Amino acid sequence: MYRLLFFILFLIPLTILGQQPYKTESKKAIRFYEEGLDNYNKQYYSAAEQYLLEAINTDESFQNAYLVVAEVYWEQGKYELAVDYYGKGLQIDSFFYPRGYYNKAGLEVKIARYEDALNSYLTYLKLEPDDPKYSVLARKGIRQAKFAIRAVKNPVPFEPVNLGPNINTRQNEYWPSLSADGQTLIITRLVDFYDVVMGNRIQEDFFFSQYENGEWKPMKNAGSPLNTNDNEGAQSISANGNLMVYTVCNRRGVIGRCDIYYAEKEGEEWTQPKNMGVPINTVYKETQPSLSADGRTLYFASDRPGGKGGLDLWRSQRNDDGTWQTPVNLGDSINTPGDEMSPFIHHDNNTLYFSSDYHTGMGGFDLFMAKRDNTGHFNQIQNLGYPINTSGDEVGLIVNAEGNIAYYASDMQKENGKDIFQFELYKEARPNEVSYMKGQVFDEKTRKRLKARFELYNLSDGSLTSQSESDERSGEFLLCIPTDCDYMLTVTRPGYLFYSDNFALIGIYHLDKPFLKDVPLKPIEAGVSIVLKNIFYETDSYALKTESKYELDKIVGFLQSNPSIHIEISGHTDTTGTAVYNQILSENRAKSVVQYLIGKGISTERLTYKGYGLSKPIDTNDTETGRANNRRTELKIVE
Repeated sequence: MYRLLFFILFLIPLTILGQQPYKTESKKAIRFYEEGLDNYNKQYYSAAEQYLLEAINTDESFQNAYLVVAEVYWEQGKYELAVDYYGKGLQIDSFFYPRGYYNKAGLEVKIARYEDALNSYLTYLKLEPDDPKYSVLARKGIRQAKFAIRAVKNPVPFEPVNLGPNINTRQNEYWPSLSADGQTLIITRLVDFYDVVMGNRIQEDFFFSQYENGEWKPMKNAGSPLNTNDNEGAQSISANGNLMVYTVCNRRGVIGRCDIYYAEKEGEEWTQPKNMGVPINTVYKETQPSLSADGRTLYFASDRPGGKGGLDLWRSQRNDDGTWQTPVNLGDSINTPGDEMSPFIHHDNNTLYFSSDYHTGMGGFDLFMAKRDNTGHFNQIQNLGYPINTSGDEVGLIVNAEGNIAYYASDMQKENGKDIFQFELYKEARPNEVSYMKGQVFDEKTRKRLKARFELYNLSDGSLTSQSESDERSGEFLLCIPTDCDYMLTVTRPGYLFYSDNFALIGIYHLDKPFLKDVPLKPIEAGVSIVLKNIFYETDSYALKTESKYELDKIVGFLQSNPSIHIEISGHTDTTGTAVYNQILSENRAKSVVQYLIGKGISTERLTYKGYGLSKPIDTNDTETGRANNRRTELKIVE
């Protein structure tokens, strides 16, 4: 929107310029000029150029002709020539058309001549300091030019690498998206561009590649039902690669100009895509969606009412029943009077990357990042710097889960059109690193693959960090786990005892390997037990730590959902200390858990506790890890 506003304001002065007195007495030059102006208004740019140059050749001091031919060159994308003729025309008489300096500055930004742009903006403000529209834009242009000058003098590390012929072709490839494990890459490819009776028509399709043995395999067309004879693109996939959202425009069934659709992967097949409907889609434009790692938060760009400018960034949360809440505007820290687009929420769920043509940058659309604060709002807007950003348009950046590699599309190698590139992201622009847990869920007795619900909680405050589900057919799952926090994981399915795990990651910012772990679920029946890995006690004490509350509340919920179940809570220790001491300690710890459950309304008739001391080790007592495993609390179903 901001760029559109700039172009509109850019064109308005031509009308004003056409009303200016002629700066020549040559009737011949005036005839050439008027012919040129007439052809310009009819968009016959080649003829306009010829007549205007003839006017200049007739009278080299004819300022009007210089300025209008500069406009003609701008319309044709000949920006260097446009700047050159603006310069020649304004040099004749600076006071004749002060706004020409503003126009010239905008073009100089476009061709990355930032020092010249700064001087042009400053000159304009000296000549027309009080113009209600242009003076405001000129001051913004000065800030932009100064930023760009500093950025060029202080470049950020940037070494883009083309992903090669298995990914890129002579056609245009763009909008990359990546699964959390880095094994699946999806792109949008422009497969056809042709004219039909109603005008230009674009067909875009999705293509997939798998990363195997250190390289990307040749791209494969996603096929039906994802791809159609129309265009679909700007996709985003969930962390586990089983949910995809994307943009569809100008197709039967859309609510507005562009709508967001979704499809789910079941086994190796994708379901029939569906329109996400209201309230996500409106009669306006919804585009470029980005899913959070757990698939429960959707970010997208829209020009719907209630925004700050043209395209704004919006966010919607998914309810437990699968419906979506009314989208919320991301606010003034992100959105501007211009356009914000191509949001990408990293798997850490705290770092947002996006493009804007209004936040201070290098010109055109620049890439920015923002961090979420303690209130849940994004702030600390940071331009990713030069040469990642240029005077052109940079959009559609994504970052891998580890946070060190970014992917985006660029036409820097002009002969190949747009290609997908990757580059190492410098440290100051990285999100929090995210690891993941990957495996299968199955019935411990029958080995049948199961669909189950995963919930990851931050133990510092009990907040739900992410949630996911395993695949109904394969039992496969992938759950993102940000580093530098301690987490509780629970896996649940009706008819089964829940699974408990703990990830102690405070102070850990990098993990060499992801967590590869299969999850056996135990059917609810007498005699089965689980280790409660998120029950913690003070050292040499039976006092429960605060962070134990979240697992204890899970037990309460489990017992409330299964009112016929009776359980035993048992305490176990390592061999440190005497047998008598450990027996008493283990019994008191088990008793503390039972007392908590009673305090939450669970009947005492359903609860027993017992301390086993050091009598039932499950690991060696010769290592610290083994001793830690032996110090545990268990839940067993009695009846």
